[in-house]
Amino acid sequence: MSTTIEIQDAQNRLGELVKEAAGGTDVVLTDAGVPVARLTPIPQPKAAPRIPGLHAGTVWMSDDFNDPLPDEFWLGDE
Repeated sequence: MSTTIEIQDAQNRLGELVKEAAGGTDVVLTDAGVPVARLTPIPQPKAAPRIPGLHAGTVWMSDDFNDPLPDEFWLGDE
């Protein structure tokens, strides 16, 4: 499905035209009746399903994770 619209008219209806394009409609922009550009939907990648517990036991947190950092860290002293 396709919609054709003059550039001058498209300026006032951009939000509406973007919604149309996102919904799968090609929107062709014309200048004096000559096609010059097209708004098309960007295909969204299908995310792989998440698998709970897939990497269980591979991540650890240091015992001192929540301890304050030393002043040398903040002051840049070595």
